[in-house]
Amino acid sequence: MSATSMAAPMPVRQVAINTPAALIAGTLLLLGGGAIAQSIGARQAELFLLGAALGLVLYHAAFGFTSAWRVFIADRRGAGLRAQMVMLAVAVLLFFPVLAAGSLFGQPVQGLVSPVGVSVIFGAFLFGIGMQMGGGCASGTLYTVGGGSVRMLLTLAAFIAGSALGAAHLHWWSALPHLAPVSLVQVWGVVPALAVNLAVFAGIAWLTVVLERRRHGRLVTPPDAPRHGLARLLRGPWPLVAGAVALAVLNFATLALSGRPWGITAAFALWGSKAAALIGLDPASWPYWQAPGPRAALEGSVLRDVTSVMDFGIILGALLASALAGRFSPGWRVPWRSALAAVVGGVMLGYGARLAYGCNIGAYFSGIASGSLHGWVWMVAAFFGNWLGTGIRPLFGLEVERLPRQTGC
Repeated sequence: MSATSMAAPMPVRQVAINTPAALIAGTLLLLGGGAIAQSIGARQAELFLLGAALGLVLYHAAFGFTSAWRVFIADRRGAGLRAQMVMLAVAVLLFFPVLAAGSLFGQPVQGLVSPVGVSVIFGAFLFGIGMQMGGGCASGTLYTVGGGSVRMLLTLAAFIAGSALGAAHLHWWSALPHLAPVSLVQVWGVVPALAVNLAVFAGIAWLTVVLERRRHGRLVTPPDAPRHGLARLLRGPWPLVAGAVALAVLNFATLALSGRPWGITAAFALWGSKAAALIGLDPASWPYWQAPGPRAALEGSVLRDVTSVMDFGIILGALLASALAGRFSPGWRVPWRSALAAVVGGVMLGYGARLAYGCNIGAYFSGIASGSLHGWVWMVAAFFGNWLGTGIRPLFGLEVERLPRQTGC
């Protein structure tokens, strides 16, 4: 038997739509959108529904950062990394000209450009370890929670707690040696910045092809889709590249609606800080919340916070997608070692994200799309964290996926 046939995944079983879960998700999206529109405004409701679209795309394309990096590190399969390069390429083509102009459809816009220093390097490295222990990144945690993963509820709770702790400590970390924020778009100009970024994306994609062929003798191909046409569009699974393009376009839509790119984990710091206040702590005294904008967010409703409403939307969009796919079926038994890894990893994710000025979305995806040097530093540091985290996973009974090597017939 050839290695190709040995490695071929089993076809996906045809399953029915989970109608009750789909109705619940659809109802919550409609009622939530209406309530936000009435209490906050139409644009905030649009951002909530935009979050739902992101959740649906993430779920249907199974667009994971954690698993993509893990299978490349452990098995040199690079399809997920190549899809990320496509996503980033589309994003910079959309973002760079608009950010250079400073406005979109008459509305001021700005990228997520942050300092580069000790806190970013350490925070991103810690986040990378947390990705593998917790079982997901920021976007992955939200969409798998929406998809019914009980284990990822543990990761999310710890993620929120770690984010609050990171917010409490950020003033100390940000005082360590660092460079001022660097925008490659401003320093180099749009065309040179685009050329360099696109060349690096292409180089990374080419490297994954070389290493994958060296390990497996070919590029590993996914199984045939169980659905086609409209059924595949509504119920998935989607090709990774389709998900990559959709995420870049939806991030650009976020920029158009909110004036800044997509982020996730700032909301976790907000939720965790509000919870801290409920148990008698005083997050309002933390330097993190002293500026007028953050202070207003801490004192106001979470529905006024753009990142929060989009995060809620992501969870419900993923719930809808999993119901349409017929895969929403929560399993309540979580082995204790796996649960421990979820909690420890979640704290690492939250703490690391605050120190690094963002996660795989706010720092990596949106940071690079914004032309921020810190986005590239984040990527490198987080990759090495993932490398260590992949090695740690078996200690907690977590799988590291590998295919049989090519050995001929």
